[in-house]
Amino acid sequence: MSSPEDQPNPPMSPLLSCAVDTEQHVARAGWDQPPRLFAIARNGDIAAREPSLAPQLAGVDPDAFSTIEQEGMPPTSSIEEMLGRLAWPDEVDGAALAIERIVVPPEAERDLPDDPEAATQALAAHPARQDVRLLVAVLRDGEGVCLLRQRAYDSDDKVAIGEDIAPGLLEALRATFG
Repeated sequence: MSSPEDQPNPPMSPLLSCAVDTEQHVARAGWDQPPRLFAIARNGDIAAREPSLAPQLAGVDPDAFSTIEQEGMPPTSSIEEMLGRLAWPDEVDGAALAIERIVVPPEAERDLPDDPEAATQALAAHPARQDVRLLVAVLRDGEGVCLLRQRAYDSDDKVAIGEDIAPGLLEALRATFG
């Protein structure tokens, strides 16, 4: 009888494969990054629209996805508001967003100052705080996935994957295609 560890991993969906590659790309740049936004497109479509990129895409699956970072994202205090103003052209099959957050236990949110800046500083100084990076990716058809990396366990094999990790952020990113 074999154990679960002996079982081969099921193949990743094209979106999950793209999201994992993008998360690892972002992770190589280290921590304390601003939010990063990516368009997702099929490799075959990219090569057809941008012939200069065709040599870079030679040998890759034309039906797989790649991400294209959207440079010059304006600073914002509300990523949800920024996403609410975002729309994608038809050539874009999906989008991904990498964003860092501070996570604290629920009791840390008691007795926070009313001033948002002071509250943020209090949470950032909390001894039980955890730094995390989320990568949320969605396709135009609604498929989505979230990846979560903790600074304390900063390793490619310790990244959590699931759709329920950041459902609000997934929905906000999906709405950019609405």
